[in-house]
This record gives sequence, structure tokens and C-alpha cells, in this order.
Amino acid sequence: MDISEDRKADALILALSGKLDATTAKPFEDKVLGVINSGTQRLVVDLSQLEYVSSSGLRVFLLTAKRLQGTEGKIVFCGLQDHIRQVFDLAGFSSILSIYGSRDEAIKSL
Repeated sequence: MDISEDRKADALILALSGKLDATTAKPFEDKVLGVINSGTQRLVVDLSQLEYVSSSGLRVFLLTAKRLQGTEGKIVFCGLQDHIRQVFDLAGFSSILSIYGSRDEAIKSL
């Protein structure tokens, strides 16, 4: 899995590509917690290039949302491909996490 970073206004955008699974979840978790600990409050996760997400990856998304909620921050997701959206729907994440069609919509929501 690759992670690219971009900043727009006061939001950090993390774009994931490849597979977020048991092998890559821990490095991603370390990355996300590192940016939160360094003061990032607004996070956009672009999943338009993500091919696969496992329960380990979903756990990191939930952990991140809870951590940001505790600091008055916010995480939003964008660009979910249909098969990734189905995983979010089946896990019930679509009803508890903010999901947008585009990066611009996600940034505006923050």
C-alpha cells in the first residue's frame, strides 16, 4: 500500500492506493496517529485508488475517527469504489463515518 499526502487549507489529505490489510494496517495506523499527535485536526482519506480493505483496515479507520472525535477533530472519506463502499456498508461504517463522492466535497465538509 502507498500513502500520498497533500494539504488543502487546514486539512491533511491522505490518498491510499493498493491494499489495506493485516500487513499494511499497522504502518497506516502509525502514520495516522503520528499526524494526529502532531496536531492535525482535519483529515480527508481518499480511497479512490484503494483496491482492497480488510477488517484490520476498517479498525484503523474507526480508531482514527474516535481519536479525532476526542480532540474535536474530524475525519472524512472520499472516492470509495463500489466494492470498497460495499465493505463499508456491510460493516455498518457508512452510517457512522462521513463519506463523500469527491475530494473537494470532503474538504468542504470539514
